[in-house]
Amino acid sequence: MTTARARVALFPDAYHEMDGVAGTSRHFEAFARNRQLPFLVVHAGAENQKSTDGSVTRVQLRRGWSQFPLDRSHNFDPALVARYREIASVVDKFKPDVIHITGPSDIGILGALVAHKLRVPLAASWQTNLHEYAGLRSAAATSLLPKRWNSKIGESAERWSFHAVARFYKIPRLLFAPNQEIIERMERATGKPCFLMSHSVDTAAFDPAFRDRLVGPFQIGYVGRLTTEKNVRFLAHFEQDLINIGENNFRIVIVGDGAERAWLQKNMRHADFTGALRGRELARAFANMDALVFPSETETFGLVVLEALASGVPAIVGTRGGPKFSVQHGRTGFVCEGSCDFAGYAAMLMNGPEILSKIRIAAREYALSTSWEKIFEGMYEAYEHCLHAENMVSRGVLDIATT
Repeated sequence: MTTARARVALFPDAYHEMDGVAGTSRHFEAFARNRQLPFLVVHAGAENQKSTDGSVTRVQLRRGWSQFPLDRSHNFDPALVARYREIASVVDKFKPDVIHITGPSDIGILGALVAHKLRVPLAASWQTNLHEYAGLRSAAATSLLPKRWNSKIGESAERWSFHAVARFYKIPRLLFAPNQEIIERMERATGKPCFLMSHSVDTAAFDPAFRDRLVGPFQIGYVGRLTTEKNVRFLAHFEQDLINIGENNFRIVIVGDGAERAWLQKNMRHADFTGALRGRELARAFANMDALVFPSETETFGLVVLEALASGVPAIVGTRGGPKFSVQHGRTGFVCEGSCDFAGYAAMLMNGPEILSKIRIAAREYALSTSWEKIFEGMYEAYEHCLHAENMVSRGVLDIATT
């Protein structure tokens, strides 16, 4: 380990938003500040701002009239790249050892351009399965076509979107991904080294102690955007599966908002909709759940699952996507092979108070065992390993084919 740690400039896709990328970015910044590590953050926000807090400098860029929405909480401004010279000057004064972007957003493209122009090594993390979003949204947009055509359009959109995104990820020197499946796929697609960047959770912010619901029907929760790519219509089928096996004493509490909310309200009988929640209200909603059902198949990690576990809530997830890596089947929740398994495992928890109690304790213990400190330490080690190898190559000590 080197004595002087790498100087990092982070260009995150999201910072103020309520999602995994934004949360991870804020935790990364806090880690650097607590360790007094030189750290620069460049992100988008409501106003142009620049501030310094300890070892951390933060630059916020306001998007202009040319921005357009990607969804209800994320925008893209193609004109943001025009601020390249201004940001390049800030970055050049900071003298980073590495620039880290979190995806092909407007901020990510700006960061990649600055890295290229200043000849600073570029790192990138894969945070979102954009190709799967493209496939699902294409299929939804062509849902009136014959099923065979609709399926082919969705598959083609997903395949070509992955190729396009993978081309972008060939630009950085090193990559990070939240699970082993994506690590292996990215290394095959890009030929670049890819390191694990997992997730942790704030176990003080999400705690079983916030539970204040003592009686009532069994409460099953969902937390997340109500959009096509989150597979939320599954919740209506899940509700019907529970009814079909004779369960009626339950409520499904849906925390979040999005385009699919109206369809869910129309097609569900046991559901309560809270809208989007934040802070203590969100923590309380988690703690009052008896189980979390998370049917999304496009998650690279699924931070919601960790937040549920930290709240002492068993999580029921599928076999596709990243959430299955956070759930220890039968100990902290269940990983389901098929749609009927979701209802079966939920019914098991409803009718097995001893099983539920044991899993609640194990879920909290698992969340407590995760650590942002270990995750970010691992990232700095990856930066420094690649920078050291690059220096060795430039000095002719090491053949690049061996790195």
